[in-house]
Amino acid sequence: MNTGVEKKPVWLRRRFAADPNMSLTEKILGDLNLNTVCREALCPNYAECFSKKTATFMILGVNCTRNCRFCNVAHGLPEDVDADEPARIGLAVARLGLRYTVVTSVTRDDLPDGGAGQFAAVVEEIRRQSPETAVEVLIPDFRGDEDALRTVAAAHPTVISHNMETVKNLYGSVRPEAEYERSLRVVANIKKTDASIHSKSGVMVGLGETKEQVLSLMDDLRAADCAFITIGQYLAPSKAHHAVVEYIRPDVFAEYAQCARDKGFDFVASAPFVRSSYRAEEALETGGTALP
Repeated sequence: MNTGVEKKPVWLRRRFAADPNMSLTEKILGDLNLNTVCREALCPNYAECFSKKTATFMILGVNCTRNCRFCNVAHGLPEDVDADEPARIGLAVARLGLRYTVVTSVTRDDLPDGGAGQFAAVVEEIRRQSPETAVEVLIPDFRGDEDALRTVAAAHPTVISHNMETVKNLYGSVRPEAEYERSLRVVANIKKTDASIHSKSGVMVGLGETKEQVLSLMDDLRAADCAFITIGQYLAPSKAHHAVVEYIRPDVFAEYAQCARDKGFDFVASAPFVRSSYRAEEALETGGTALP
């Protein structure tokens, strides 16, 4: 049972006005039978992103083979790999006119390559239909399979991201089916595999970590040659999920942003509503400016 803090502070309350682009985005995604992490993970930014005619595509179905305690994505029997999915995503990117797009997936421990081949096919199809579009892929850990990472990198995405999600001390309670050191190796291997690809990772706070543990995680990511970092407030999808232990104040996010810049990250996004794919294009556009 979730026994954390209950009432959201004022800085976590937001309203969105109706926007015709939101309906248009939903129609394009629906017509092409595509999934988004925006909906599946109950992202608090989905209305803003859909209103800007953008979304984070989620490939390889909606059922994850893992069951992390922070995540709203369904855990269940994985679906068959959809061979037509890459072409439909390419078409959606073209119809939405995206100049930057993010593709992620459920974790597919049932597949020999963890889904790496599907990631590569999606990147290649986006590039075929929209040659000028930058593509970011947010990958699972592929159980540490370096060949799988090489498969993704060979498709030449602009950014490869793998989220650490939380500090080392909380992996047992937050990500019991993942391993801190394995995820860190995935991040480290991005640049080792292709130095031209930007490496990225995302972290949630408010799960019970200390500032010292967050700073230690930053140090580990910099040692892994991670270039971009995002830091956002954890929001429990339901009472059955891991509790929100603390709502982190905006000034603390600003402090984390400054610490990350001081540690040498090329781009830092640190704010309550930041998510790993939220306004992701700004990492290439702003040259290191933290999101508000």
